[in-house]
Amino acid sequence: MIAQNTVRHAVDVAGVGLHTGAKVQATIRPAPPNTGIVFRRRDAHGGTCIKACPANVVDTQLAVTLGVNGMRIGTVEHLMAAFAGLGIDNAVVELSGPELPIMDGSAAQFTARLDAAGTAPQPAPKRYLKVTREVCYRDGDAMATLAPHDGFRAEYTMRYDHPYLSTANGSGPCQHATVDFATGSFAEDLSRARTFGFLSDVEQLWAEGLARGGSLDNAIVIDDHGILNEGGLRFRDELPKHKILDAIGDLYLCGHAVLGAFTGNQSGHASNHGLLRRLLEDRSAYEIVTL
Repeated sequence: MIAQNTVRHAVDVAGVGLHTGAKVQATIRPAPPNTGIVFRRRDAHGGTCIKACPANVVDTQLAVTLGVNGMRIGTVEHLMAAFAGLGIDNAVVELSGPELPIMDGSAAQFTARLDAAGTAPQPAPKRYLKVTREVCYRDGDAMATLAPHDGFRAEYTMRYDHPYLSTANGSGPCQHATVDFATGSFAEDLSRARTFGFLSDVEQLWAEGLARGGSLDNAIVIDDHGILNEGGLRFRDELPKHKILDAIGDLYLCGHAVLGAFTGNQSGHASNHGLLRRLLEDRSAYEIVTL
């Protein structure tokens, strides 16, 4: 039987929060079987704990924020994706502030640190959420779907009417990506995909108090003529692959690895969360299994 896993020893990471711009330190520690992923604010009185689960999602604007009794922890999706990609079921994440560090805008650095620390099998069976019937969530032009599949497969299509993306030639960035973990590697194929945004939106985000820590070091920035980052994209389908990375992190809030096929069309955190809530509300659409 496949066992649950935790980190073999504590892992320290540090950086700035993408939206707060504040410096933050985080320590990822081993946790007992059946703990799940738990976040703890070291700077909060009593070390407030927030379990990573759909019920604790309080905001999905440009990132996923968890909260309990007014205490918040933001931008959890990239670390959650790293946990999912490496098969880590149980961990406690201690934070010195209200937002996880953005690192380079992807899950690569989280993945590398966790992989270097190693995982430790635990005396409890790993549980999977197996999708047994298709579930779909729509919100305007955005759509997200989960369907039965033997393993995990993800497909995403972007539709940005943008001067650079809509006119890119054969060497330009893709707006579609597919990942199947039966044949691919999370670390190599997905973890390095960075978050992205458009230069024209930056001032509006700042006005809304967002992206204060954003820079070319932790996000792909696109203007009307191309990618502003030195070196360009890491791979042609980096933009839609980052959307898949986000979806994996969002879906892992269910507390289990998902066995199913995810399809996203112009969807984001709000759609992913809506899809997960809809799935969990329909007990006939999934079952919890061990392998």
